[in-house]
Amino acid sequence: MSDDDLKAELERLRSENEQLKKRNVRGVSFKVSEKGGVSVYGLGRFPVTLYKEQWVKLLDLNEQIRAFIKENESKLKSKDEG
Repeated sequence: MSDDDLKAELERLRSENEQLKKRNVRGVSFKVSEKGGVSVYGLGRFPVTLYKEQWVKLLDLNEQIRAFIKENESKLKSKDEG
């Protein structure tokens, strides 16, 4: 590849990288729901809303959830897999 080709490819990759970063800028956000729950936006099409006790309980299960995911990796799908 010539220097010009390499520079063009590098610029294309930089542009693509910036576009991918912008997609994630929205990221995850939090809001207190009308009923006093904590809503998490940005995980999927709809927000996930739980009351604070439920979030604390879920967060306390962090290690078990990660272990479960690891144990069942072959059965689980990622969002981009369809």
